[in-house]
Amino acid sequence: MRDKDLLDLLLKNGWKIDRIQGSHRILKKDGQTEVVPVHGKDVPTGLLNKILKSTGLK
Repeated sequence: MRDKDLLDLLLKNGWKIDRIQGSHRILKKDGQTEVVPVHGKDVPTGLLNKILKSTGLK
């Protein structure tokens, strides 16, 4: 999955961009924080699964 597609998916599911630090987007929802790297390429499988699990999308 492309990094921008992952970011769009999270934003559609209620996550809000709290701040941007370099090439990383820090998202927040209900007091929970998640960092999404946006480097213009695919997110590695292990990191993608970790982000999806911790955000409740998997």
